[in-house]
Amino acid sequence: QVAAATGHTVVLVDQSEEILKKSTKGIEESLKRVTKKKFADKPEAGAEFIEKTLKNLTTSTDAVAVVHSTDLVIEAIVENQEVKNELFKTLDKFAPEHTIFASNTSSLQITQLANSTTRQDRFGGLHFFNPVPMMKLVEVIKTPMTSQKTFESLMDFSKAVGKSPVSCKDTPGFIVNRLLVPYMLEAVRLFERGDASKEDIDVAMKLGAGYPMGPFELLDYVGLDTSKYIIDGWHALEPNNPLFAPSPLLNKLVEEKKLGKKTGEGFYKYK
Repeated sequence: QVAAATGHTVVLVDQSEEILKKSTKGIEESLKRVTKKKFADKPEAGAEFIEKTLKNLTTSTDAVAVVHSTDLVIEAIVENQEVKNELFKTLDKFAPEHTIFASNTSSLQITQLANSTTRQDRFGGLHFFNPVPMMKLVEVIKTPMTSQKTFESLMDFSKAVGKSPVSCKDTPGFIVNRLLVPYMLEAVRLFERGDASKEDIDVAMKLGAGYPMGPFELLDYVGLDTSKYIIDGWHALEPNNPLFAPSPLLNKLVEEKKLGKKTGEGFYKYK
C-alpha cells in the first residue's frame, strides 16, 4: 500500500486468489481511512489518490512469473526459516542479476536467509512496523555481506515510501524488538509473580512511560504465538541469557490456542 501510494509499481503475491481479494479489499479500506485525514476538505483529490494508488497495484499467485521484471523483492511470509529459505532459493534462480532481495522478518537472521541465495551482496533486511501506513519507522539491516550500494538502495527506498529509516547490524531482534520483546516478557513475569495485575501494568506503562499500548495489550495485538516463536528462537541461540527465558504462562496460553486479538482471546478477551 505505501509503496503503491508513493508511485511505485507493485505486484502483491500470495498463495490464493481468495487471500489476494481480501488483501486488495483491506488496502482499499485502509486508503479510504488515509484519504479521510489527508484530503479532509478535498474529496475529489482523495478519490483520485485512491484510484492512482490502486492502478500501481496488481496481484499474482505466481512469484516466479513476476520476479523477472522486479527491482526489489520484499518477503513478508510466515516467520519460518525453512519456508523463507525455500522461497528465496527459488526466486534467486529467476530474478534478474540487479534485483535486491529483502526480508521483513522481525526475529530471524538476515544472514541465514541471504545464504540460501547466490546474491548475498544484494540482500538485506527491511523491517516495517505495524500498521505500516501509520508507522514511520523502517529498520534497514545490513549483513556482513550486504554491499554498500545495496544498503544505500534500501535506505533510499525507505525514504521514497515516506518512512524514516534507521540502520542496524544483523543482531537478534534488530533494535526495536531486541528491546521490546524482553520488556513484554518481563511484564508477564511481573504478573506471574503476582506483583501487579495485568490491567494495572498496562495502565502504568501507558500513563507512566507514554506507550500507546500496555505490554499485555501489545502481546495480544502482535499475537502470543508470534511472541513465543521469537523468544523460543532467541532462547535457542542464547540459552543462558535470562532476558530470553521462556514464560510458562505464555506457553500455556499458546497451547490453549488463546493467541490474542486474532483468536478472540489472549491475556484479554475480545468480542
